[in-house]
Amino acid sequence: MIDCENEVYTKVATALRAEFSGINISGEYQNTPSAFPHVCFTQSDNAVVKRYTDDNHEMAHVMFEVNVYSNKASGKKTECKKIMKSIDAVMFSINFRRTALTPVPNMENASIYRLTARYEGLSDGKFFYRS
Repeated sequence: MIDCENEVYTKVATALRAEFSGINISGEYQNTPSAFPHVCFTQSDNAVVKRYTDDNHEMAHVMFEVNVYSNKASGKKTECKKIMKSIDAVMFSINFRRTALTPVPNMENASIYRLTARYEGLSDGKFFYRS
């Protein structure tokens, strides 16, 4: 099994912590983040690509979902977009393609803005390829 979640998470988290002082980043969903802005970065799919796999080599199609939250009184949408732009830069640099970017209403607390993105790519366990 190809498991690249920690490697990709670490690249994104390192870049975000360098750019956004005090940002809260998690690799698991949290119903109530302890601090804002908050980024939830999780691998949501990891499937073997049969046409690129044989007895000696495996290729996986991997998908990551990113949720960015802000509770600023003013400018929360702008803050989420700025954070997402930084995530885009990291993910694009390692050959992932963003396949979705959607604002999601936060039904539990409308004062929190939420932006969700999905990124997809291929990995052989050593390198990442655009899908």
